[in-house]
Amino acid sequence: MVQKKMPKERNSTQSAAEGHPEKLAPNVADALEGETSRGTNQTGVRLYNERLILSLIRRRGSLSKIEISNSTGLSAQTVSGIVNSLEHTGLLLRQEPLRGRVGQPTVPFVINPDGAFSLGLKVGRRSSDLVLINFVGEVLLRKKRTYSFPLPSDVVDFVKTNLDELAQTLPQAKLERLAGLGIAAPFEMWNWETEVGAPRDVLDRWRSFDIQAEIARICPWPVSHCNDATAACGAELTFGDGWKHQSYVYFFVGSFIGGGVVIEGNLYQGRTGYAGAIGTLPVMVQTGDGHWRHRQIISQASTYVLENQLRAAGIDPSPIWLSPEAWPDFSPVLEGWIEQTSAALAVAIVSAVSIIDFDAAIIDGALPRDILHQIWQRTVEKLAEFDVQGTAAFEVFEGKVGAQARAIGGAALPFLENFARDRSVLFKVNGD
Repeated sequence: MVQKKMPKERNSTQSAAEGHPEKLAPNVADALEGETSRGTNQTGVRLYNERLILSLIRRRGSLSKIEISNSTGLSAQTVSGIVNSLEHTGLLLRQEPLRGRVGQPTVPFVINPDGAFSLGLKVGRRSSDLVLINFVGEVLLRKKRTYSFPLPSDVVDFVKTNLDELAQTLPQAKLERLAGLGIAAPFEMWNWETEVGAPRDVLDRWRSFDIQAEIARICPWPVSHCNDATAACGAELTFGDGWKHQSYVYFFVGSFIGGGVVIEGNLYQGRTGYAGAIGTLPVMVQTGDGHWRHRQIISQASTYVLENQLRAAGIDPSPIWLSPEAWPDFSPVLEGWIEQTSAALAVAIVSAVSIIDFDAAIIDGALPRDILHQIWQRTVEKLAEFDVQGTAAFEVFEGKVGAQARAIGGAALPFLENFARDRSVLFKVNGD
């Protein structure tokens, strides 16, 4: 039963290490058994172990060499060589020795915030954000542009205008550690006509617009692209508390609700990049004529729905996208929307865990923290009313990254590609 606990087709991506192998250690590795299995190669195992150690230290905060050896089963000699190398390349920082214990003092190592940097672009229904983050996910600089509806040319102009300023905040030595730019944008934006209110011919421009290729034309660093909600899920996995759960379904309540899937500690995008397409999940809704009908959850648990409800009540809805961290008093319309959203989320969570036995569901969004907490609380209360017999126990948590998760998730893409746990690195051959 539920344990109530407080708190596209995918475009090909470029490795952020291309051109700078001496400055950046390569991709993300998962702790697997049999890491020297048939088919692996020595270089692959080395890269795998580097990423495994980076991931462990990121998760634990700090670890000594002996603690890393005990956690991974790697020999002390192997761990020492890898940690020394990661320290030499600037990805790890040596801390002061811990004294007062029996034997030699242990030396903890932590992730170096200046070890790598990344840019993230979020393209949304009402605004775009461009952020610069460091290796621990801190936002160093943020630019924002709002609009009535997104236009491809406006997004490119926004990036072009701000790219140099964002990059020039770093001195040359740090600029050389910029891993890339990750784009977090919804797929199939040309289908937004009803929700966005933009003319059909305007939205059709997105149909033939390759955002990754166009941004790559003006960006001197490798460019990656991912669905915006999946990117937000990646931010929670990398910089939030997602790593604490083995497998989970993730919900991001934004202009359009979306989500992501993490399986065995890895962000899962699926065959075409559409895995975690939460917005299409069906829920039952009672219509004005008293009948119950199927509706997609996107029409029930998205902030564009709240926006329309506020506008119908004569209330200015613009603070929803202008200041997602703080809203004015939208009562009583807001209370009704929270109830509607949490009811839809409860159905979606039970549906998800019935298919894959996720041990957790995480709810985050472009919402003020107190509103998110209310949605989480009501969702948990509604889940208690469900008969979940036949499913494994799972928990529901609030996301930790918050309103900027999509932009931070975009910036996390180069880190995920270059430093995260990826079992496939064991089987790669140099040059492949």
